Amino acid sequence: MSGHSKFANIKHKKEKNDAAKGKIFTIIGREIAVAVKEGGPDPANNFKLAQVITKAKANNMPNDTIERGIRKAAGDVGNVNYKYVTYEGYGPNGIAIIVDALTDNQNRTAANIRNAFTKGQGSIGTPGCVSFMFDKKGQIIIAKEECSMDADELMLMALDAGAEDFAEEEDCYEVLTDPDSFGEVSRALEEAGITMASAEVTMLPQNYVELTDETALKNLRKTLDLLDEDDDVQAVYHNWDE
Repeated sequence: MSGHSKFANIKHKKEKNDAAKGKIFTIIGREIAVAVKEGGPDPANNFKLAQVITKAKANNMPNDTIERGIRKAAGDVGNVNYKYVTYEGYGPNGIAIIVDALTDNQNRTAANIRNAFTKGQGSIGTPGCVSFMFDKKGQIIIAKEECSMDADELMLMALDAGAEDFAEEEDCYEVLTDPDSFGEVSRALEEAGITMASAEVTMLPQNYVELTDETALKNLRKTLDLLDEDDDVQAVYHNWDE
């Protein structure tokens, strides 16, 4: 993403999220419920739950809301019926799109996601049709304006904690980890008092595709907006060079 500001992108996403914070908290609440059902309420012994908690904190979810969600999920395990599903497909001009959803009704979710692709002149593909173009990584973004630590010191701390890579952008630092090391690295940064603008396990495209055709851009935005509005959709990854 040379020439891009990751923090600007994160701020854009977070501003959009702040306008619909209730939805974001609902999404994370579902993830907490599923993680507790699968591995129990103790994040020290539940790697998935620890990941979700890190994501919740990066989205400014209050600690008492997180703890309340864990307690509720622990006492209601038998009624948690959500299931993770992933869809892959193509937007205009072959833009690769991956959609992660968490649903209690797969037929509804599949129909809604197919509709979002179709309305944007795209198409759903078969599992694996575009995921090979992405790398699954833990990604932590730290805004320079919120970090007093020297870049070299921060890099050494992250690498010592198990990070794979560290990059400096114009207004932020990016820490990349193996998904299995994400919790340990983010915990080390948190314990050092580092504020994270974003922290999540994500799918990073190996290459980005530019769109210059106005019709294609309009159609892609239509698909992405429809997916963003769907309550079942947890995350959308694509290789469009925004």
